Parts: sequence; structure tokens; C-alpha cells
Amino acid sequence: MRNISILSEELQKIANEELGEVPTRIAEDLATLRLWLEHQPHIKYRDDDQFLLQFLRGSKYSMEKAKTKLDLYYSLKSRYPEMLNLCDVDDVKFREVCNLGTFQTLPKPVNDIGPRIIVGRFCYPTNKYTIEDIFQAGCGLHEMLLVQDPYACICGIVYIVDFKEATASHFLQMTPNFCMKLVSFFEKAMPLRIKSVYYINTSEAAQQFFKILFPFFSQKLRERIHVMGDDLTEMIKDLSPESLPQDYGGNLKSLRELTLDFNKNWDSFREFFKENLNYGTDETLRPGKPLDIDGLFGVGGSFRKLNVD
Repeated sequence: MRNISILSEELQKIANEELGEVPTRIAEDLATLRLWLEHQPHIKYRDDDQFLLQFLRGSKYSMEKAKTKLDLYYSLKSRYPEMLNLCDVDDVKFREVCNLGTFQTLPKPVNDIGPRIIVGRFCYPTNKYTIEDIFQAGCGLHEMLLVQDPYACICGIVYIVDFKEATASHFLQMTPNFCMKLVSFFEKAMPLRIKSVYYINTSEAAQQFFKILFPFFSQKLRERIHVMGDDLTEMIKDLSPESLPQDYGGNLKSLRELTLDFNKNWDSFREFFKENLNYGTDETLRPGKPLDIDGLFGVGGSFRKLNVD
């Protein structure tokens, strides 16, 4: 195998037990997946062992699920590049969004050997940035995790979504079409397991929004969502202060400091993201019927009738 990082003994044990990984069979499994890709004329894909391996791990080694995820992953990135296909980390607007700290990974996984934590915040001016601008940074961050973060790849992701700064204008950007893109990509295409989601500092308006958003989620994901106000006791207990930033009663640096520190990660992945220009799907070459992405959920319109304060 060409470029596969060796896992620690603890992580390899988790991969074996929870994902069904058999280390001696990885080369064979990758060869099978790559052979299928070679016969898909509509997919131009990143031919890297570590990247392809994560689609097997994220599918618990179901080859058919891995194929489906890969196809949808590239199909969505091609259909919605403004949100899902980051190519230029030096774009001025992109760096402005990154420095706002709307998405941030935390440096310590849960209990030192658990899921990676990602914080999402609505700390951006809606008169300057769209929700697609914001999630382009979020999607790019997840792409980095796919190839460099063993905790995210093996143990999954915990999301903290902070609504403290969310306003009516933020909610109005979250149209059903946006929610379809969001759920399709993060739950159905991205090969990282979502272990839990904490919605914190939720207002009455946010909880009204959830009533519309939740039907897009699978039943499994809905059962992993925790909705809470500004009492973070449950979250701190679950995730431990050692894994949380100062902003949430933890011992790590503040989110602001972590956000500024993270710029060096974008710099180091500059060429990686430029390569995204070479990958994607061409529906005119797909064998059989074209994929009806817009019809995945059969939704349209917006939330403009939502009663928010």
C-alpha cells in the first residue's frame, strides 16, 4: 500500500471492532474499490489510498455503501461547487470567512481517544456572506480530516453548533434547498461518522427552525442530537473540560486563538485543494439514468414564513 498512515494500537483496535477493519485485507479492498472506479466514466476521482480508504472505513467496509458515498460525494461537489468544492485557500473572501471562526476543529479528541470535536457558530454578517460561503470553509475543513485525522476517521465527529449569535437573517438563509445540500453531503456522502450533535444556546426561534430541519435527518441522527439552552453542564460532562475551549468552560485555548492558529493548516493544504479542480462527475457520461440530485428530498422554497424574533 502506498500512502496509508499507521494507526496507534488503540485506534486500530477501535477500527477492527467498530468498523470491521481487517488490516491484512485493506490492499485487496482498495483494489476492488479502485477497479470499480476505473469503470465509472463519469467520475474523476482522487486516486490516493488514504482518501479512498476512508470511504471504506466510513461505510464499515460495505463495498456497495462505499461506492454510493463516493459517487454522491463527487456528484454533490460538482453540482454545488460554490459550497462543497473548495479550490483556492488564498481567496480573500475565503480567508475572511475562516478568520471569523464559523467552523473550528478542537485540538483534543474526546477523552484523548475518541471523536474529533467541531464547533460551528453563526458569527458572520449576513449582509456580507451567504450560508454557502460559510459552509465552503466547513466542507474544506472536513476534507482535511479525511486524509490527516485518525480520530475523526476512526472514532467519528462530535458537532457543537452554537446559536448564541444567530439572528432571523441567519435562519432565512437556511432554505430547504440549502438543508437538502447540507444533509445530503454530511450524512449521506461524507464518510465520517456523526457520533453526536449538541445544539447550544438555542433560542425559541432556533427551536422553531429545528422543527423544519429535523425531518431531513435520518432517525439514527435525530437520536444523537442534544438541544439545550445556555446550561452546558450536560455537554461539559459528556465531552470533558480537557476537550473543550475556554468559551465553553473547558481548559483549551479560546476559539478565537484556535481560529487564528488554524490558518497554517489551510496553508499546508494549498496544493491539495487546487487539485479539486481536477475531480468531480460528468452526468453526460454516467451509465444509465443521470443522478437526480435536486430530487433527493423533493423540496424547494424557503423558510420565509418562519416566525422568528
